[in-house]
Amino acid sequence: MAQTRSLQTKEALLKSFSKRLKDDIKSMLENFGEIVKLAKVEEEGQVSRMTQCEEEQFEMLVRAANMVRAGESLMKLVASLKEYLILNDVKSLNDAISNRTSALATVQRDSDKKLMVIRDEMATDLYDLEEDYYSSLYKSIDAQSSQTEAKK
Repeated sequence: MAQTRSLQTKEALLKSFSKRLKDDIKSMLENFGEIVKLAKVEEEGQVSRMTQCEEEQFEMLVRAANMVRAGESLMKLVASLKEYLILNDVKSLNDAISNRTSALATVQRDSDKKLMVIRDEMATDLYDLEEDYYSSLYKSIDAQSSQTEAKK
């Protein structure tokens, strides 16, 4: 049930995005076409040339503003799509987490192996050092001097 609602919500959102995209592109194309039409030089009519130029200039400004509005709307749409993709793309997030987890597990295994090798080498070296120390002549001299000082 929840999955069905989720799919319906996603479909409605995607339809909304698609409608916004089509509307904004249509608005940009229509306004651009009208600006191009206004650029044509027409014969004089009942309105004076200056009045006609002012009217056309104003219409061009309005249409250019409409194109800018449609462009900003498209940029907001792109931002919304990116946000939607980032927040709702669970599969890719899970894949990224799985890949990172496996990479870190590999690093951990390698580190553990290296630490085990170092531990074994240290144990071997420590054993050799202890053996040398306890069998050395200096140990017996240190022990005798300690006993002599204790008696005093």
